[in-house]
Amino acid sequence: MLNSTNIYTDWQYLSQKALNEQFLTLEEGLAILEADNDEVLPLLHAAYKVRNHYFGKKVKLNMIINAKSGLCPEDCGYCSQSIVSTSPIEKYTMLDKETLLAGAREAMARKAGTYCIVAAGKGPTNQELDQVVEAVKEIRETMPLKICACLGILKDDQAKRLAEAGVHRYNHNLNTSKANYPAITTTHSYDQRVETVEKVKKQGMSPCSGVIIGMGETNQEIIEMAFALRELDADSIPINFLNAIPGTPLEKSGRIPAMKALKVLALFRFICPSKEIRVAGGREVNLRTLQPLSLYAANSLFVGDYLTTEGQDVSADHRIIEDLGFEIELCAL
Repeated sequence: MLNSTNIYTDWQYLSQKALNEQFLTLEEGLAILEADNDEVLPLLHAAYKVRNHYFGKKVKLNMIINAKSGLCPEDCGYCSQSIVSTSPIEKYTMLDKETLLAGAREAMARKAGTYCIVAAGKGPTNQELDQVVEAVKEIRETMPLKICACLGILKDDQAKRLAEAGVHRYNHNLNTSKANYPAITTTHSYDQRVETVEKVKKQGMSPCSGVIIGMGETNQEIIEMAFALRELDADSIPINFLNAIPGTPLEKSGRIPAMKALKVLALFRFICPSKEIRVAGGREVNLRTLQPLSLYAANSLFVGDYLTTEGQDVSADHRIIEDLGFEIELCAL
């Protein structure tokens, strides 16, 4: 049990529980998120013990291409591409094959092992899927990259086509807790997202699903998100920290304190010990100068820009990894 007399030992106790694949309790999760900021370094030390056991000092890099921007009928409150957003973003239909191939080459130049093809919308049309499938097949034939697709809610036959084309991973984030979901999105449901992840798994693609922290959820709901992703058996878990974009319903949301963000990353490492935990969107805005510390819990990063927001220069991410004494994990197909 956690106590206040030797909290450092207690963090190590949670570390050992994670290594033994034992579930943390809700109370233990709350102890992490509500810990004094003075405990963040020993907490990260304990989280790193788990991270190092499964991943050593390797860091996986992922790069996103915004394959279709805006024009989305969904009302997701965090997204500049949604129908309710007034954010002045670039809008365009699905990129052609040559542009998607150029993006894959850029991913390799940035030392990313996974190339993420992301398109706004509730789900892909058959024509859009044709374009993605055509590009994926050529990438698979010519480049040593893993490919992740994120195209929205899938039908069974669409999931099958992506798998047959050679897509390694499919991303469909839960985003928030089931209880908080109606406050964030009304045009589709939390259960529809879960169903898409299950369809992906059924077709043999690796399931990628994560969260966005900072959308009005409670600490208990953050823990419930982590439990849900463990239950879903997501192989890759992107942890986004809300970047409140002007023109979106959540534009007035405050930034997540960097120390809170680090506690969240440690929590997910303890609850999903063997999974790829990725520091994703909003890390530059919320973690700021403490970004390097995130890799003591996480083992993966997005490099470059996100969908409609800018990331930091990729050389800065490479320097962070080098200065920590970590190393980039190159793609091994």
